[in-house]
Amino acid sequence: MESPAVPVPLDPREQPILERLLRTRDALLLLKQDKSSYIKSRDVLPLYEEVIGQVEALNAVRKDQDQDHRHNRLDYVLDDCFQLISLLFLTVGRNNEAPAAYSLVTTVQRLLDHLAEAGFYSAKDLESIAQTLGTMRETLERGKDTYSPHLLTLLEKRLKKCQVSLNNLHKALEPLAPELAPVHETLVSILRSTSAANTRSKFSASEVLDLQERLKEVQNKIKEGNFVGSDGQILSGQEVVKPLWDRCWRWTEIVLARKGQVDDRFQEQYARLLEIRNQLERLSMTQAWSLRETDLFQFQRKLDRIDEARVSGNFIDATGQPADIHAQRTLLYLIRRSYAYIYALLIASEPVSEALLPIYNQLQTLRRCLVEVKDSGGVSNARELYPYSMKLNSIDNMRIDGKFYIGNDIPEGQGSINSLLAECYELAYELRAAVDEDKEDRGGE
Repeated sequence: MESPAVPVPLDPREQPILERLLRTRDALLLLKQDKSSYIKSRDVLPLYEEVIGQVEALNAVRKDQDQDHRHNRLDYVLDDCFQLISLLFLTVGRNNEAPAAYSLVTTVQRLLDHLAEAGFYSAKDLESIAQTLGTMRETLERGKDTYSPHLLTLLEKRLKKCQVSLNNLHKALEPLAPELAPVHETLVSILRSTSAANTRSKFSASEVLDLQERLKEVQNKIKEGNFVGSDGQILSGQEVVKPLWDRCWRWTEIVLARKGQVDDRFQEQYARLLEIRNQLERLSMTQAWSLRETDLFQFQRKLDRIDEARVSGNFIDATGQPADIHAQRTLLYLIRRSYAYIYALLIASEPVSEALLPIYNQLQTLRRCLVEVKDSGGVSNARELYPYSMKLNSIDNMRIDGKFYIGNDIPEGQGSINSLLAECYELAYELRAAVDEDKEDRGGE
């Protein structure tokens, strides 16, 4: 399941470009791996410029070549460089700049390809992706006068490809009547829940049997072979929902029969993908406190290589034989779930340098606490606000001339942190004002 063989560049003019990109990639990897200090913009920008210089050289070499040429090693190394630069831009808090979009757009394309291949997804899946594509288009528009047209053209092409894929997925759901959409959502959820149960460390037959009961409840809504509306009319979209119900039922039967045991031929791939999925799941729960965006690179690359090693969509064993339906679906579920975690982690990345994240996270926690206090009725006296006020003042006192410094540096994300600090102050003020107002009311009684 290692990466398939990648050909070397055939054009001798590409060889020096490859060698320079390999050196740049090494420098990017060293920067990613160095945890002794936080990453700064001035560390990343020269490496970005180096990569863009090589892209210009490569475009000059390939300008007369077939646009659909087969990818060689240079293309893979160039992709590595752009992925790393993108994740580094996120790490330094430059989320809203064009280079940061590269990693997200490639992950979105992977997700869309897998949704199309799987043939089942919910409208909510597509809503999130549509919103993300819209945000990325705005990012590229803002970057037109700042970043290389070579980068912007590359990103625009990928965005257009994603949009075409998304439109096709939307079309497949168009036949669904509004009354049938919730049934479809339920079936998608059941299919995914069955796959999740299938990959638990301890298989629970009762969990899958409960899902079968939910399927029976859906089946009970069928009248004379069709789902009907409140007016008794047959709802449009039967051809989408009924095959999905059948697929759900067959999958629960297969999972119950296999009891979470994957074919021995694919145990190695299963163990690797399970570990990736579990690590990403843990990261997603502690993301705000433990994630350095560049850490996602290793997961992306492992998944990409396993995904690309499939033959005609199938996982192949050491003798070239394809996986059975249980192993195939189980491995694909783990890949898709892992890409979904990466996507969620990327869109949750805050536009704040990793140097300022501890302060930002403290303010996020403080804001949540103040909102909860406000929503639960406020405080009975001003003393209850002292712990919040003291924390706010201690953070505010870190600023020099309104800025948070780390050594002599002013890391990115000042606006986000100052805005959050102001919001916390406003919440604390509202809570204190409510106490004073209550006192006045009682005094006037």
